[in-house]
Amino acid sequence: MLKAPEWTARLSELAARAGVPGATLGIWSDGQEVLAAHGVLNSATGVPVTVDSLFQLGSITKIWTSTMIMQLIDEGLLSLDTSVAEALPGIRLGISDIGRQVTVGHLLTHTSGIDGDIFTDTGRGDDCVQRYVDLLADARSTFGVGTAYSYCNSGFVLLGRIIEVLDGQSWDASLDDRLTDPLALTQTVTLPEEAILHRAAVGHDGEGVPVRVWSLPRSVGPAGLITSTASDLLAFARLHLDGGILPNGKRLLGEDSVSAMQQPRVAIPEFAAPGAAVGLGWRLGYWGDRMIAGHDGDTVGQSAYLRIDPEARVAACLLTNATESGSLFRALFDEVFGRLTGVIMPALPGPAGPAGPAGPDLKLEQHAGRYERTSRRFEVSVRDGQLHMLLTMTGDLAGIINSEPEELILHPADSSGHRFVLRSGKDDPWVPLSFGHLPDRTPYLYFSGRVTPRV
Repeated sequence: MLKAPEWTARLSELAARAGVPGATLGIWSDGQEVLAAHGVLNSATGVPVTVDSLFQLGSITKIWTSTMIMQLIDEGLLSLDTSVAEALPGIRLGISDIGRQVTVGHLLTHTSGIDGDIFTDTGRGDDCVQRYVDLLADARSTFGVGTAYSYCNSGFVLLGRIIEVLDGQSWDASLDDRLTDPLALTQTVTLPEEAILHRAAVGHDGEGVPVRVWSLPRSVGPAGLITSTASDLLAFARLHLDGGILPNGKRLLGEDSVSAMQQPRVAIPEFAAPGAAVGLGWRLGYWGDRMIAGHDGDTVGQSAYLRIDPEARVAACLLTNATESGSLFRALFDEVFGRLTGVIMPALPGPAGPAGPAGPDLKLEQHAGRYERTSRRFEVSVRDGQLHMLLTMTGDLAGIINSEPEELILHPADSSGHRFVLRSGKDDPWVPLSFGHLPDRTPYLYFSGRVTPRV
């Protein structure tokens, strides 16, 4: 393995090229931890990033919440087949009240069908998760329980509430008792007033300007509110590489639970990553012939990445204070895993041909219409022989992110007429988007891991 100064130099070179204000890189391999830092925590203050700086982990938090659920299963207090109604007596889940149908397993695998991007702020009190879950009585379902995969933040808030009820305390307190304290993680927090006691990063928009809202509401904590360092995140990842055993030899998570979390459960309909699946919390995919587990996280102007190779016992994480850092992640992790395990990520898809009008065989008109779910609206139309999409952020999330509608062109990725790629800028990576039909034949758009039905 290269030494820290060499990884630091490489991180800085690639981050500068990608326009990322600040970042930390953590690598664990062969019993050795390497940490690197780049840039500034806040472009307005110029405070430098150090290896012990805190960044928001975003949805990597879901792996921590999943781990806590598996601990409860180890303790015999839950099972994957426990329904939401059984775990949370008296709750009404969704307009159609599907609490008796949705199980812990559905929530862990994003297959409940509940609209997933609900970001209602229910206050800063310890009852905020309970109050959020109470509001899910009015949530819509995007599809029938267990019939499809669609990334679901609200499902993980439900899991957080189950933890609260069984432990008799807030999700934050259970996180400390179950994970951060046993792992001796001294720089892992959930609240802004805790983060400010450390060197904490501030998010930046696409122009590199510091954001005006520091974090997501506390109510979605179990889905995405952990703030931590690269070293603490690696220590958590090592728990899953070491079969649930702490460095001191104490067992924190059952070996069978560790294995179960890393087994494919539901296919992810992502044509850019053939064979991709979700386990119990972990997202799984093949880089060459090796199964890599991981998760990404995006918050307000920050993005984070975690990948582990369970077979080689290698882990790497990248924490950034940039809205767009995908190109840095790909370049850096290709080098890290290419050097340590001999594999790199599958190549991203691109347009099937030169930009311009698509042929008539693709029947683009079949996809025209308005697709909508909580927090997102997509208006798809055909103009000048090309498929155009107006993406608008809506609801509570729009107020947090403060984004403007974005006009995008969908370029065919193949001759199927259903697979396309898009990108915001000419130097950005291509992003896949596909069209399909739910079991009830409702047309949908699949983008950014979510199913959005045509309305």
